[in-house]
Amino acid sequence: MNRNQKIAIGCGAVGCLGLIVVVIAAGILFYLRSQTGRISGRERSTRNFNFNTNSSSNDNSETTNSADESASSYSDDEKHRLFQAAGMTQDSELIQKVFKKIGLFKADGTPAPGYEGFVKDHISWATNNAGFITSISSPEKARAYVDAHLQD
Repeated sequence: MNRNQKIAIGCGAVGCLGLIVVVIAAGILFYLRSQTGRISGRERSTRNFNFNTNSSSNDNSETTNSADESASSYSDDEKHRLFQAAGMTQDSELIQKVFKKIGLFKADGTPAPGYEGFVKDHISWATNNAGFITSISSPEKARAYVDAHLQD
């Protein structure tokens, strides 16, 4: 093996090692951001949600249209704020009400077509809006936010 081949192998190994370190660091950063723990000296609780998406075969087209109209009256930021706050209340009925109101669930309680994309976008939104999330850190504060901002 000549000198150039040894250098190439060494550079490849160092490059791989560097990539592994970057991936591990990113994983740790993501874990720390999403892990329950102390935020501003306060304990964060683990949140689990159960959604009942039982549906019937009733024609809810009129109800769906009114839900679509009210969902369009919210900006994307307002939808993300309500989504986050509703989830933090840990109240499954309120969560479903909010999800329907912002257009994530259909009137029958099943996910609307844009639900998965919204949830994916919410991860980025949450990363950039940690201050807001901290401001509604308790179920009571989150409920107060929803009550104040959910249009009837």
